[in-house]
Amino acid sequence: MLRRWSIPITTVVIAFGAMLGLAASASAAPTGHHAAAVTHYRPGGLMVRPTGAKGPVRIGGHTVAQSTNWSGYAATGANGAFTSVTASWKEPTAICSGNRRHTHQYSSFWVGLDGYSSSSVEQTGTDADCNGTSGSYYGWYEMYPAFPVNFSNTVKPGDSMSASVTFSGTSTFTLVLKDTTQGWTQTVVKNQTGLARSSAEVITEAPSSNSGVLPLADFGTVSYSVSTANGTSLGSQNPTEIIMVDNSGADKDSTSAINGSGAFSNTWIRAN
Repeated sequence: MLRRWSIPITTVVIAFGAMLGLAASASAAPTGHHAAAVTHYRPGGLMVRPTGAKGPVRIGGHTVAQSTNWSGYAATGANGAFTSVTASWKEPTAICSGNRRHTHQYSSFWVGLDGYSSSSVEQTGTDADCNGTSGSYYGWYEMYPAFPVNFSNTVKPGDSMSASVTFSGTSTFTLVLKDTTQGWTQTVVKNQTGLARSSAEVITEAPSSNSGVLPLADFGTVSYSVSTANGTSLGSQNPTEIIMVDNSGADKDSTSAINGSGAFSNTWIRAN
């Protein structure tokens, strides 16, 4: 698959908005050990496009976009196009042994509405982080630009996770994260008006801090066994494939093809 393109195309750069959100949410910064290594750490947020990004472009009959913090798939449309998104995955293992160059590394796995081309994200998912040579696992939700809220429930590698974000009525968002293996479900209801609902995505992310995108923890491979948007397979909606790269265009992980049931995988390549 093509990873670099030579024809410059003007793109929307959202990183500035992400930084504003980080600064505004400083008072709500989490205090857990997974957050202590950086200032204003957050596991979710807007899609950030690399400096001078080329795209999105059409390759092999589908749309491909580059990002420095997202990989996965996003269905896109007009404002108000999306009311729900779901996915299931196995919590991957953070491979932290031999972690010398970067003491702390991070990786997030989530579903959400918005964030691809809008200034909010309504999302919930899990993290698999490296605190030195130790792995850290937890669930969270976020109504970006508000700061994420971490759940206290136990998450372990190999757990069967499922997540959904659903919009109903004129302002109600219901965010559900479920760990079938551990036997818990977190349901959060938030009311907020004026959000675009112009994209629905299933994402593997390199989280950010107030200094920018953080090193991506080696999560091996994460496999999303099924995904939907508006109750229909994400794979049937011609979604945009998102490839995570650095600002030089080098891949940080890979994104597989998505099948008819919305299944796909991401595989780690390097931290940054």
